[in-house]
Amino acid sequence: MPEPGLRERKKQETRRRITAAAIELFAERGFEQVPVADIAVAADVSTATVFNYFPAKEDLIYDGMAAFNEHLLAAVRDRPAGQRVVSAFRAYVVQPRGVLADPGSPVLAGLSRIARIVQDSPSLRARERLEADIAVATLRDLLADELGDDLRSWTVASALVGTTRGMTREVQRAAAEGTLDARMAKRLLASAAAAIDLVEAGLAPS
Repeated sequence: MPEPGLRERKKQETRRRITAAAIELFAERGFEQVPVADIAVAADVSTATVFNYFPAKEDLIYDGMAAFNEHLLAAVRDRPAGQRVVSAFRAYVVQPRGVLADPGSPVLAGLSRIARIVQDSPSLRARERLEADIAVATLRDLLADELGDDLRSWTVASALVGTTRGMTREVQRAAAEGTLDARMAKRLLASAAAAIDLVEAGLAPS
């Protein structure tokens, strides 16, 4: 894969600078108490630039979550012919990535901080639920062709998305406690696989 050009590197650096400034301010004052204008000043950019990169203030925290859901759902949508939705979902989720692939990642240090910011913010908790609802609705549509039953599709989609939300909670907790290492990552991925297996087993013909 070719290295990004100068323009792209500058954009990535600006995005990182805005995010870092926002998290610092959110941690100090609380999400609701920080206007976007203050983030712009701290990041040495204009307010318009912040919105160019992050259309909503909540995106400063949930941009990564939305991207994960998009990639996950794309993997399910583009699954090989003959592979069932739950199987494709499982294959993507249990593949180590991010801090579960590299528990020593410098990103880990900020996870517990972000978890506290979210916990203290009604707006961010609402956005988290919205992201989950969007993922459930999309997954339900993908399941409908297989299950042919509206309620079953909703139930299975909710259970699957619940697995990834639970994984996020566990990673945040382990980050806060300093217990996220290679063994913990392996256990969490195995637990996720087992949870999805339960869902898949429930769909097997009786």
